[in-house]
Amino acid sequence: MTIKRSSQATSIKQILKRCSSLGKKKNVNSCYYNQEDGSFPQDVPKGHFPVYVGPNRSRYIVPISWLDYSEFQTLLRLAEEEFGFDHNMGLILPCDEVFFRSLISMFR
Repeated sequence: MTIKRSSQATSIKQILKRCSSLGKKKNVNSCYYNQEDGSFPQDVPKGHFPVYVGPNRSRYIVPISWLDYSEFQTLLRLAEEEFGFDHNMGLILPCDEVFFRSLISMFR
């Protein structure tokens, strides 16, 4: 069980790497990963990544440590099923803002 959970977290971290600030930051105005020059958003601190929530796609900057929470992992699986990860539009979570704020209040 521990090995499976560890491999799931590693897999999720790899998927989110392109939405994180772990790489070099070049493009100041972009809020998405730019595949052409490999740039990441400048306003995302190291160890965090942006997610977009709700019909208005409100942007939240969340810490990578939240990947350890099973509730957040469930949201990521739902995001993969609904939107996929093969695009450069950022990580869109399939929930409304009220639910997301309620969920993240448990993480703090």
